Amino acid sequence: MFTKTKSDTPGFSPAQDAVRGASSKPASRVGASIICSDMEIKGSVRTEGALHIDGNFEGDITAGDVTVGSTGLITGEIKAETLRVKGKIRGSIRARKVELETGASVEGDIFHAALIIQPDASFEGQVKREENPLREAAPKPAVSAPASPTSTTSTTAASPSVTPTMNGPAGNA
Repeated sequence: MFTKTKSDTPGFSPAQDAVRGASSKPASRVGASIICSDMEIKGSVRTEGALHIDGNFEGDITAGDVTVGSTGLITGEIKAETLRVKGKIRGSIRARKVELETGASVEGDIFHAALIIQPDASFEGQVKREENPLREAAPKPAVSAPASPTSTTSTTAASPSVTPTMNGPAGNA
């Protein structure tokens, strides 16, 4: 009575995963973009849809849903609603949900609302939980040292200024 067809079997390809992820979001009407393992891209990408990267990418990425495949390498900053990492990232991450899957390698800081690190994923950097990690941080004002009320600013000719030099045997450190 019931038969199983090939389309009922699990095991989607990375491309099908990206398309399926993009189509599961009702607000996102943008299709998925895929960077294959034999591609190298330098520049920046901005999309509201899904992005699946299996190749080498050098630059900044802003997307709704980003997946870094096991052969993917990203050097730059990533901003996304959701980020799944199976490959390598060298740079900072700002995402609401970050998942470092088995085999992932991240070198950089992670700003997140939710973070999952699976066994055998490596991470080197700092982690900070924020309610809205996609919000740009306001620049901090420059802090100047207050002048001491007892300090004087007078100079005399008896105290010449001395500039250290690196010549001679004492300079060979």
